[in-house]
Amino acid sequence: MELLRGEVHLLVWVTAAVVLLTILLFSTAPFFTDYFRKWRIMRPIPGVGPNYPLVGDALLLKPGGGDFFQQIIEFTEVLRNLPLIKLWIGPMPFLIVYHAETIEPLLSSSKHMDKSFAYKFLHPWLGLGLLTSTGEKWRSRRKMITPSFHFAILAEFLEVMNEQSKILVEKLSSRAGKGSFNCFMDVTLCALDIICETAMGRKIQAQSNSDSDYIKAIYEMSDLIHRRQKMPWLWPDFIYHNLKAGKKHNKNLEILHSFTDQTILERAQEVKNAKASAENVDDDGEEKKSKKRSAFLDMLLKVTDEAGNSLSYKDIREEVDTFMFEV
Repeated sequence: MELLRGEVHLLVWVTAAVVLLTILLFSTAPFFTDYFRKWRIMRPIPGVGPNYPLVGDALLLKPGGGDFFQQIIEFTEVLRNLPLIKLWIGPMPFLIVYHAETIEPLLSSSKHMDKSFAYKFLHPWLGLGLLTSTGEKWRSRRKMITPSFHFAILAEFLEVMNEQSKILVEKLSSRAGKGSFNCFMDVTLCALDIICETAMGRKIQAQSNSDSDYIKAIYEMSDLIHRRQKMPWLWPDFIYHNLKAGKKHNKNLEILHSFTDQTILERAQEVKNAKASAENVDDDGEEKKSKKRSAFLDMLLKVTDEAGNSLSYKDIREEVDTFMFEV
């Protein structure tokens, strides 16, 4: 009787194991089918490393954005005679093109508008703005926003550019004659000051106050995203958001969105007030328009599509945050 009971228990366990194995096979079959299909297609293209199963070249890559960019430059210099090379990050292949004749067909194509898998890690911060959107949304948004970059509009901000450039020159002058130094961060902070004032109409004094929460959040967030993109073991959200990096990501996200949301609300109120008193009257009773510059954000608050629909605050935040990310 005991023997029979043991056999029944064993049969139950074996059956459960077979069922679980079957479910696992069926659930992972599409993944592996797609992986091996890509592997066969990409096989003739030269790679840069040993390409380990499932992790690809991820263990070879430097995590930081700047270091990784320099690493890619080194790869292309060594393999300059090749038209393109491949890079596997986890189960995803990426092509690196670095010759004009291979880049031109890609940039001039109006068909291949879908963004790669790596862009999904930008979605929590940037949403589906001009950088991350695709298809019809990208075309519609691009058509709405393009007029904001007319050279006449950009010329209005030469004063801002000159003002911030003078601060940069003063900072660099203080270190002149003292040996070589890396000016990357100095230039980046200057660009951040210029972009923030031209995009949002708001001074953040990045060059004089680089320790502010917003500025630190921009750089920390960018670094976290760069690192996650190159580490496939951090791709699953349920893993990442329970790690220290994921918690820092969420904290920075709150800082960034809060800053942009508050700025949008303030500028929207200013635009509303300006509309109520669109023209000022001088002492002679003649009307004259306000000389205040219109920031990119102001234009987004006013722009409409062909159907007359305005951008929502969420849409506007996507575009403004995209600007700040690209600094």
